[in-house]
Amino acid sequence: MMINQQPKKKLKIPVDAPKASDTVLAAFIWKNAEDLWGDFKHTDFGKIILPFTLLRRLECVLEPTREKVRETQAKFRDKGLDTALIMRQTAGLPFYNISQYSLATLGATKTKSNLEAYIAGFSDNARVIFDQFNFTDTIARLARADILFKICQNFANTDLHPDVVPDRVMSNIYEHLIRRFGSEVNEAAEDFMTPRDVVHLATTLLLDPDDALFRDNPGLIRTLYDPTCGTGGFLTDAMNHVDGFAAQGKAPPVLIPFGQELEPETHAVALANMLLRRLETEPARDLSANIAGPRSTLSQDAFAGQRFHYCLSNPPFGKKWEKDQVFVEREAKEMGFAGRFGAGTPRVSDGSMLFIQHLISKLELPKNGGGRAAIVLSGSPLFTGNAGQGESEIRRWLLENDLIDAIVALPTDIFFRTGIGTYIWLLDNNKPKVRQGKVQLIDATGMHSPMRKGEGNKRRYVSDEQAQDIARLYADFTPSENVRIVNFRDFGYRRIKVQRPLRLLIRITEEAIESFKASKPFTKLDAKEQKAWLAFLAKQDDAIRPYEWMETLVEAAKKAKVGKVSNPLYAALETAFGVRDATAPIIVDEYGEPWPDKELEDFENVPLGKSIDRHMDTEVLPHVPDAWVDTSYTDDRDGQVGKVGYEINFNRYFYKYVPPRDLHEIDAELKAVEAEIAALLNEVAA
Repeated sequence: MMINQQPKKKLKIPVDAPKASDTVLAAFIWKNAEDLWGDFKHTDFGKIILPFTLLRRLECVLEPTREKVRETQAKFRDKGLDTALIMRQTAGLPFYNISQYSLATLGATKTKSNLEAYIAGFSDNARVIFDQFNFTDTIARLARADILFKICQNFANTDLHPDVVPDRVMSNIYEHLIRRFGSEVNEAAEDFMTPRDVVHLATTLLLDPDDALFRDNPGLIRTLYDPTCGTGGFLTDAMNHVDGFAAQGKAPPVLIPFGQELEPETHAVALANMLLRRLETEPARDLSANIAGPRSTLSQDAFAGQRFHYCLSNPPFGKKWEKDQVFVEREAKEMGFAGRFGAGTPRVSDGSMLFIQHLISKLELPKNGGGRAAIVLSGSPLFTGNAGQGESEIRRWLLENDLIDAIVALPTDIFFRTGIGTYIWLLDNNKPKVRQGKVQLIDATGMHSPMRKGEGNKRRYVSDEQAQDIARLYADFTPSENVRIVNFRDFGYRRIKVQRPLRLLIRITEEAIESFKASKPFTKLDAKEQKAWLAFLAKQDDAIRPYEWMETLVEAAKKAKVGKVSNPLYAALETAFGVRDATAPIIVDEYGEPWPDKELEDFENVPLGKSIDRHMDTEVLPHVPDAWVDTSYTDDRDGQVGKVGYEINFNRYFYKYVPPRDLHEIDAELKAVEAEIAALLNEVAA
């Protein structure tokens, strides 16, 4: 990152403070909470500390040109000019502050008014950050508690300049603070935070394939987009990745970041991160203007119609999208594939597959070179939904259009608030010829390192070396113990409906009469008809009769003038008095075809490429010889029997058989445990 290169002053961290590393500095900043105890609820601590952290970081960056900016402002203030551009040029940054104050010079008597004036002195693009934290109210509350000056002094004595605290370290601090106040109020921290090791792995997998392109084209400009950007971790990590090419003595490629975020606080952090970034090609460009929010990407796409070379995202796992449902379903219905959700919509309990489609719609067109994306998801998008349902139809569209390049299974216990299995999907709408029609599956579940100290559910991390190992597996594209290369059709199947014939006997019992009384057609009869039916049925014995006897029963009811027998009422009689019996004759319709028994109806998944007849002969008929395929159950898209579905079952491809332990070994262990328990009991008795 290029920040003003003037010499920096010596660190102002107090003598008793630890060095400025990610964990100790985060702990040092969190010590401000000690000053907040008693006057504020602990759930408010992070919302106070985080904006002060951002304020101090911006202040440290502006410090070298502070006096020059003030002098320039005074010079042009009364000349009727728009000084915003002049101020940015003077600061050498896309933001500035014209106030006479800093955190160190607010004074102890008018701290509140001076701090408010200090915030008001920021350019609009920086001031909005504090608006999203409702910082004015925070200042007032701290002033009433008489600790505003102390908090300001705490931060004034901590140097957070990017040259001292790099982006990666600062991101860890943001995560630490967000995680602390997020968990305190029982919010799902994973909704807006991806561990740095996962961010780095996803970025590496996305960008490494283009290293040769970057190396051979100095200064190449590419665009990058994150629709759930949180604090901007994916964006900054990707920009750092390409900045590394500067070490080769060539102009590094330029990644222009774009993002959108829903949560106001994390959006504010992302804005601050982007304000501090500078591009080689446009040093004064305000990159924070490319970060939209706070608003939902699904219902309020801030970059509608735009496409990007790269996309990165970690949408919240298993989060409902009901707040966006009306808009999403309307777009899917009215726009189809001209919009973002033409492949369908998943169940409302999880919006992951909406974000996959959204990313596909954002990839640069193949005729312009295409685009690639990496998205971090839970396991449910791999298999949720049967054939014909939303999730399966979306997978079908992705696979049949060759949009899935690879899927990497990550270790468990690497996220802060969940230990579930997670996956990185790599999407590509312009795959190399060798990869076309195939999906690479990578099992990286065993590639992790233990954390010295766990953080919530996070007890493991993927080291930089392990990330490179995973990236090599991906780049090699060679089957191995951890890699499978799968033809996309191998994930597909036809879901056929299998019917078996109805075999019924008729028996009128007291329990069956009670069941008939509870049926809906009976309850719709008037009181007179109900009484007549019950009297008629009470006269019948409970003998077991063939199904055809139903007609005899109905005719007898008509002669007894109990009332009209409608089709629904006939069905209710059949349901109440029918007794299934595998030895009874098959019931047939007027054409002699067997009636299907709804209770015996079943479904079979037949792999694509395998004959349905062959599947029935080998897998079904040997067990139920009277079964047949329901030919009326067809696929909506190809009209053939059975609905096409797709699922990606990692266990199927990476299952390893572990033989059971020897029974003698288990028996010996049990006897040893029994002996140990007996010895302990003897000690207690003694």
